[in-house]
Amino acid sequence: MGIDKEVLDKLLGDYKGPEDLIGEQGLLKQLTKALVERAMEAELSHHLGYEKHDPAGRGSGNSRNGSSKKTIQGDFGRAEITVPRDRNGTFEPQIIPPHERRFAGFDGKILSMYARGMTTRDIQGHLKEIYGVEISPSLISEVTDAVIEEVKAWQTRPLEPLYPIVFMDALMVKMRHEGRVENRAVHVAIGVDLEGRKDVLGLWTTANEGAKFWLQVMTELRNRGVKDIFIACVDGLKGFPEAIELVFPQAQVQLCIVHLVRASLNYVNWKERKQVATELKTIYRAATVEEAEQALNEFAAKWERKYPRLRRSGSATGSE
Repeated sequence: MGIDKEVLDKLLGDYKGPEDLIGEQGLLKQLTKALVERAMEAELSHHLGYEKHDPAGRGSGNSRNGSSKKTIQGDFGRAEITVPRDRNGTFEPQIIPPHERRFAGFDGKILSMYARGMTTRDIQGHLKEIYGVEISPSLISEVTDAVIEEVKAWQTRPLEPLYPIVFMDALMVKMRHEGRVENRAVHVAIGVDLEGRKDVLGLWTTANEGAKFWLQVMTELRNRGVKDIFIACVDGLKGFPEAIELVFPQAQVQLCIVHLVRASLNYVNWKERKQVATELKTIYRAATVEEAEQALNEFAAKWERKYPRLRRSGSATGSE
């Protein structure tokens, strides 16, 4: 629902510059304060079952009982708000819960900067510069520590006993490690459950991707409840299939089609790579084995003489 233009014109009647809107005493802060307080009054009316000054509320067993002051922190800076109370002490505002002093969205700013590798001091300085807000290092630590606890719970959560398909690969990502930003391998395992839903089973980081580390990942998945994997889809990392089979001996290891196609294109003239890649995909996207074999024969008849190493590379046969 949009805001009436006349209301906006009235609010901005004395507007002279950005300071009037986003400054220390700007309209944004005043509006936030007014809306939060009005919302809490509405919540209290709902809690009591009657509106303020409504005679029908007399004798209801509970009533309004003044208010208290509370300072909240948000994208707008600091603002002091008035929190209404009830006589029985049972009212708990939802928009600003008890003991909460940060308005929704502000923690997200801190976490976003933390995720980008900024230090506590960097975050503190950035918030001061952009929002004019003084944030203590302990507050920043409180926000990030709360998320770390959630991350740890997610990392150790129990998994399904069976996954028909699990995709595993490592991505090189810049991240802060031991006080400096460096490239590190983020190992990703994505499982497809029996209902066809994808689930990120876990994320693990190390300096480089290696079969030995993947063996640790397989062991962790088993310890978290995974009893079997039908198909493990991986790249051509040496020793990777053996690491999987040590923990899940009945799993079928399938080399990732994308990696196979990319590897094959190394043998193809760059001018023809797009065409070869398109025709390779028709083999893997075939609806039946017969259609796949027909597409493979057509592909071989067209390209094998010119690029004989394509078949040896494995992408035109689906084998290693």
